[in-house]
Amino acid sequence: MHTVPKDRKRSPVATVLDPAILGPALAESVRKLDPRLMIRNPVMFCVEVVAALTTLLFLRDLATGAGGIGFALQIVVWLWFTVLFANVAEAIAEGRGKAQAATLRKARTENSARLLGPDGAVVQLVPATSLKPGDLVLVEAGDLVPSDGEVIEGVASVNEAAITGESAPVIRESGGDRSAVTGGTQVISDWIKVRITAAPGSTFLDRMIALVEGAQRQKTPNEIALNILLAGMTIIFVIAVATIPGFAAYAGGSVGVLVLVALFVTLIPTTIGALLSAIGIAGMDRLVRFNVLAMSGRAVEAAGDVDTLLLDKTGTITLGNRQAAEFLPVSGVSERDLADAAQLASLADETPEGRSIVVLAKEAYGIRGREMAELHAHFIPFSAQTRISGIDGDIGGGGISVRKGAVDAVLAHVQGSARSAAVGRGGTVAAVRPGPAVAAAEQELTAIAERVANAGGTPLAVARDGRLLGIVHLKDIVKGGIRERFAALRQMGIRTVMITGDNPMTAAAIAAEAGVDDFLAQATPEAKLQLIRDEQAKGKLVAMCGDGTNDAPALAQADVGVAMNTGTMAAREAGNMVDLDSDPTKLIEIVEIGKQLLMTRGALTTFSIANDVAKYFAIIPAMFLAFYPQLQALNVMGLASPQSAILSAIIFNALIIVALIPLSLKGVRYRAVGAAALLRRNLLVYGLGGLAVPFAGIKAIDVIVTTIGLV
Repeated sequence: MHTVPKDRKRSPVATVLDPAILGPALAESVRKLDPRLMIRNPVMFCVEVVAALTTLLFLRDLATGAGGIGFALQIVVWLWFTVLFANVAEAIAEGRGKAQAATLRKARTENSARLLGPDGAVVQLVPATSLKPGDLVLVEAGDLVPSDGEVIEGVASVNEAAITGESAPVIRESGGDRSAVTGGTQVISDWIKVRITAAPGSTFLDRMIALVEGAQRQKTPNEIALNILLAGMTIIFVIAVATIPGFAAYAGGSVGVLVLVALFVTLIPTTIGALLSAIGIAGMDRLVRFNVLAMSGRAVEAAGDVDTLLLDKTGTITLGNRQAAEFLPVSGVSERDLADAAQLASLADETPEGRSIVVLAKEAYGIRGREMAELHAHFIPFSAQTRISGIDGDIGGGGISVRKGAVDAVLAHVQGSARSAAVGRGGTVAAVRPGPAVAAAEQELTAIAERVANAGGTPLAVARDGRLLGIVHLKDIVKGGIRERFAALRQMGIRTVMITGDNPMTAAAIAAEAGVDDFLAQATPEAKLQLIRDEQAKGKLVAMCGDGTNDAPALAQADVGVAMNTGTMAAREAGNMVDLDSDPTKLIEIVEIGKQLLMTRGALTTFSIANDVAKYFAIIPAMFLAFYPQLQALNVMGLASPQSAILSAIIFNALIIVALIPLSLKGVRYRAVGAAALLRRNLLVYGLGGLAVPFAGIKAIDVIVTTIGLV
């Protein structure tokens, strides 16, 4: 079974008894008694209506001096408690989200912005709230980013802890998929020019706060279907209860309104009706604690039914940067000489690949990086045109020239150097022909490069003073434990597909090492979109993560589109979830939380229905003994009287809601099992539990109310 990694950051969990949550929730539960709000929950709206009816009848009896006032008052009080407890469950779930929103709101500070003119000069300081889309602002070290935007110039470290909770800064720069900045984050080094993309009041942070508070939460299709089922059951029992007075009159007796109300409330599925909203809100809250924002409950629920999961290779399955894995020299060259030359050519290379070559040479052969000032060297930077980099200088008392780069580019450089040398000696370019040793080295180098490429790596050729030395094997490092995580997804019945722009051979090698079920190589935005549509045409739900503008169409098409917070604005707008930690492997937790939401709803629905069945057999025999003495044989609980049976059932009905609030908020424990096994588990645990608990609970309450003389 898959478990959440211990190092996976989760936001603190507010407990049900947290005064900061419980106090406002109690006040909110009273506000939710507004019929305009209650009618969204048909079951509890009916309970509120009958509670209001019994209250009016109680006041009438109180005014006329009728008997049984004490018993009627207890029924009225517990009916209102039933409604309030249902509202408390929903209010606590919402309150946990509002506590998270309060933390986010601290990041939305009022500050000034340096507005830039067309010439790039600072025009004036203006309030951040006055910025509009298209405005250009300058943000320097120590400044807060005034609003959402895209970096158009500069590079800076940005502290996004106010949003993501991560203390480590991230790099934001113009161009690419890491140019988006969020209002309220802080630049901690250098400077950037930002083009504002959000209107006041509609920034990403504003939307986050609204989403977390649940203001825009919509019911999911399954939740709507369940509400319709509960409303239908309620209508059926309204009709059933309405026919009871006629049967009672036929038997020569009568049934009071209080008895009918009590019977109605215990018959309808109040337990699941009271907790349904809390279950949905809690599902979104669990995502928030993993720093994932869902745009609606639909997205959370869809995650629980996902069949196919699409993941980018770079940064998701692999670490994101290729690393030097080994040095592969040609014949006649030692590995140490190749490592030394490769390290020299990489000293000024600040890319992750270049740094990894320096580190590997040091760790494998003890070659320490030299001081650049002592080399008196000229460094040749990498360019897209030449596809090589290197160093020329006076090292060790002699001149040296080292190049590294793409295999064909280095081969062309060596051949060009040979032609230049021949011309310098008075020969002609046409007369230059590689000798047998050079030709053999070229063939061997090419063979090594092909072997590295077929294994899924990237070959970098190295040459020194016009001589080929060998290949540096750059490898995509598959993240530790990722194979086990994909195995856990497979156990859930989810097919995993790796998406990459690599060639098919490289993609196949990485896919085999990572353990994914399939891969899509040389992927274009159109290819990703078509793959999702093909899967959906088969009736499958598809989840995808992405961070680039080219991912936006696929994110919008996917049933669950998880956009990285570090990605472009287009990606964040297209997805229906945003991962604030920008950790694509978190899709696994998102799927588990979605399944946990569905399992929780199924478990509590099973419990509620079984609970109602038990209540029928617990109280109906006691309530109708006066009319049908034969029912005494069914009064297995031995309840003291019809009045104690009614009161005990009403009290139990209210208290069971309170008892189940923690479970509805926490969710049942997720287990990677099939649908049949899950159904058996629900029937055994929650079905039998739902049958047994009312018998024990109602009997215990009956003993208590009888002992203290409440009836």
